Amino acid sequence: MYQFKRSIDLKKHLDLVRKSGKTIGFVPTMGALHQGHLSLIQAAKKETDVAVCSIFVNPTQFNDPKDFEKYPITIEADIKKLNDVSTDIVFLPSVEEMYPNGLSENIHYDFGTLETILEGKFRPGHFQGVGQIVHKLLDIVQPDKLFMGQKDLQQCLIVSKLLKIIGSSTELVVCPTERERDGLAMSSRNARLSPAARKKAVAIYQALSTIRENFGKGLLFMESAHEAFDTLKNQGFDPEYVDILVLNNGDLQPLDHPADDQTTVVAAVAAWLDGVRLIDNMVIQGKI
Repeated sequence: MYQFKRSIDLKKHLDLVRKSGKTIGFVPTMGALHQGHLSLIQAAKKETDVAVCSIFVNPTQFNDPKDFEKYPITIEADIKKLNDVSTDIVFLPSVEEMYPNGLSENIHYDFGTLETILEGKFRPGHFQGVGQIVHKLLDIVQPDKLFMGQKDLQQCLIVSKLLKIIGSSTELVVCPTERERDGLAMSSRNARLSPAARKKAVAIYQALSTIRENFGKGLLFMESAHEAFDTLKNQGFDPEYVDILVLNNGDLQPLDHPADDQTTVVAAVAAWLDGVRLIDNMVIQGKI
């Protein structure tokens, strides 16, 4: 596995890859890798010739400095895991490499209403930071395909918009959420949970599953979301949102009327537990 820390060196290597006629798959990560990340590498290996993974904890997408400071850093373990799944290239840039002119860059992306709901509402500025770093990484890697996980569905939709904004030919591939045996969505943040909180965290998956089971059974759809919110709160979570939304033309919109059978409907949750912010979503009708 090739390792690069400087973008200029990675670019030169990938230029040779492209000249040889090989396709490039790219998986951007912030490290603390788990099977969810590795499944994206495996998808990239299957669909392209060369799999590239970046590990970079991007400071501009953290609206809470304390959250940035607490994000787990496990580079040695990450590199071993990437080797185990035969990753071809890993990119390990520094903050100075990615932001040579400092973090305050005068760039703004028009992500529309998608930036004002769910994660956008509770993490102001988050998606502008995501847009900045993904744009930079795409310029460096210039992949044929970009692989991301459905657990971060709203982020996937943001990146889809970004690709259109910058006129990129890269294809976004959204892969299914990888889950633990009890249903909890795999996340780097899970490592920060205490053993007791880790057992309790599965309630998020159970809440989403209940919404899906009740959908279309006569229970008012928003009543189902409200019940899930209250259930999580009663179980010791501090929920920020439990929403049911329609996925339409790359945007998420609140479900404010009964949806027909052809509409993709998604339930989404964000909740704090044991000082850790957890998110998850589930398609309850249709497909992504």
